[in-house]
Amino acid sequence: MSIQSEKRTVEKMIRLYCRLNHKQKELCPKCLALLEYAHKRLHLCSFGNKKPMCKKCSIHCYSTEQREKIKQVMRFSGPRILFSEPFTYLKHLLK
Repeated sequence: MSIQSEKRTVEKMIRLYCRLNHKQKELCPKCLALLEYAHKRLHLCSFGNKKPMCKKCSIHCYSTEQREKIKQVMRFSGPRILFSEPFTYLKHLLK
């Protein structure tokens, strides 16, 4: 999966999380900051397009605080994205 594809997936998950938890049509400032952070980390990934899933990666490039935030988003959005974005879910699952 390419870095651009990873960026799209994480953005969909953060948007879903924000919409359902913060009741915002657009990303709230905290979720926007997390999205920008995630995109920056993906852009700087030393594995490039051969990067593994973050939870299986040998290099943890997120700060501890940001890692906890993204885990919370993933735990919440992962099961729910199946219904809102089934194709995205399947691509992520097959990776």
